[in-house]
Amino acid sequence: MRPLKTVTLAVGFALAAMPALANKLPLNTLSQYLNGLKTVQSEFTQINGDGSISTGTIYISRPGKVRFEYNAPETGLVVASNGTVVIRDLKSNQPAEVYPLSRTPLSIILARNVNLGQASMVTGHSFDGTATVVTAQDPQNPGNGNIQMKFTGNPVELRQWVINDGSGSQTTVVLGDLKKGGSFGRSLFDIEAARN
Repeated sequence: MRPLKTVTLAVGFALAAMPALANKLPLNTLSQYLNGLKTVQSEFTQINGDGSISTGTIYISRPGKVRFEYNAPETGLVVASNGTVVIRDLKSNQPAEVYPLSRTPLSIILARNVNLGQASMVTGHSFDGTATVVTAQDPQNPGNGNIQMKFTGNPVELRQWVINDGSGSQTTVVLGDLKKGGSFGRSLFDIEAARN
């Protein structure tokens, strides 16, 4: 009787999991979606590692460019372009923080060619009941942390990401409606202007 109960439970669990598996978007579909994004503008909400919340507007121009403009009372600005990230507090007299884009997991979705099927890039791929969740890292530099992205389907849309950096800090960015297409002026991603 016990083996029959075990088999029945196993079949029941398998059937219960089937709808979730059917809704999990394939990695190649998600790679194609990210590669198809050229320019994007969206409102965002950022949940910082200390629990504080910031809001603002994000501008993405693939490959390699992103700008986070924060709403008041925040005075931060983050710009990435030409392989460099600049983080600056516009009210501070302190110099901007500058480091290579390749040292942040955000570089994965800003890459010229996103290939989530690349060996050792994806460390997690699941469906949470509402979205496909993909955790990815730079396979050459896993110590730089990872990015966990949430995608909804029909049509495929990136809804949020969580950056887990190499120092253990976690930052969540929840995206609003994505405005795709169009063009942005070069000055939006000007690294020298962001530094000063």
